[in-house]
Amino acid sequence: MSSRRGVGLSAFQNRTNLSSQYASHGASLRSSHASSLQNQLSVFQSLLHNFALQHGDTIKSDPTFRAEFARMCNAIGVDPLAGSNIKGKSGTKGSGKVSWWAQTLGGDVNDFYFELAVRVVELCRTTRGENGGLMGVAECRERVGKGRGIGGGMDISDDDVLRAVKSLDPLGSGFSVVVVGSRQMIRSIPKELNTDQSTVLEAIQVLGYVTCSMLEDNLGWEQARAETVIQDLLADSLVWVDDQAPEKEYWSPASMGSDE
Repeated sequence: MSSRRGVGLSAFQNRTNLSSQYASHGASLRSSHASSLQNQLSVFQSLLHNFALQHGDTIKSDPTFRAEFARMCNAIGVDPLAGSNIKGKSGTKGSGKVSWWAQTLGGDVNDFYFELAVRVVELCRTTRGENGGLMGVAECRERVGKGRGIGGGMDISDDDVLRAVKSLDPLGSGFSVVVVGSRQMIRSIPKELNTDQSTVLEAIQVLGYVTCSMLEDNLGWEQARAETVIQDLLADSLVWVDDQAPEKEYWSPASMGSDE
């Protein structure tokens, strides 16, 4: 009995030692792989930095090239907009953080995104009475590009506008990008669209306008439901009403603002 008990304890001890060895070996492999990946990432970031310095003028002047370069940065974990909400070429206001743009290309690109964000905010606020705080990204790009805001025009892309809006996140500004149907839109009011409101705006995007009877016939809604969602959208200035037609027609100023 004692002999067999001893063998059992020895086997148990061996299994324990073997498990410890496996765990130690696994930890060593993970550490080695993590170190290798970190080295590779460092090489990629160094090459990206050299590429940015070599093509800095093109990045600053060409919206398409700038968008592709920013996507390449994101692919390897570099956030070009980190700290871009800090004004000034030195980037030292407030917490002293400096954006990657400023570190690599100097303050010009950093200031570019700051200025663009300011123009987007100004444009959205001045048109809020027209569109209820919902503006298409393409319309925003076109109006900023034509100088319909503070300052003159800017040569920008949709990607620039999206990144400028994203740079406002740390400020708690209430600005965000939402998708209505197939369009990306800037929402400048801290209010979520409910499902019915989104459905109506998407229908207007496709059809041009809607009426209460169209919503009832095509969506199977009760009259009270159709009228309630329309009145909510009217109250927020997200739709306009044309009462010259036989039945009131409801149009979205955001959908009329662009041929996107």
